[in-house]
Amino acid sequence: MEWHNDGLTISTDISRLDVDVIQRYLNDDSYWARERTRQQTETAIRHSLCFGVYDGSRLVGFARVVSDRATFAYIGDVFILDDYRGRGLSKWLMSAMLGHPELQGLRRWILATRDAHGLYSQFGFDALKHPDRWMELPAPNAY
Repeated sequence: MEWHNDGLTISTDISRLDVDVIQRYLNDDSYWARERTRQQTETAIRHSLCFGVYDGSRLVGFARVVSDRATFAYIGDVFILDDYRGRGLSKWLMSAMLGHPELQGLRRWILATRDAHGLYSQFGFDALKHPDRWMELPAPNAY
């Protein structure tokens, strides 16, 4: 699928993704994936519904959704490159993900963030309603 706006494109075509850009951002600029290997990134991409944001052929943003496409979805690895921030691209990216036809009717969407609560709350995300029902098994180096 593709969405177009103001000369930019969001695409779910994984063959367009520039894994070098994604890996560099995750290792150098993210707080959540600094230790992720390229092999892990490639595996995550293969097993996710990915959304690339493009200026022509240049990847300028990325996000992925892990989902069974029936009941549950997790949003991860969301970023917009610094040069493209402040243009509403993260909102457009969120709208594309939440509006994707294969992700409609889900019972629950989740994500984790340290500093983007303002963005995600605009789309209805909030703290867990029943945190007592959730458990996790984090890796020792999980953020």
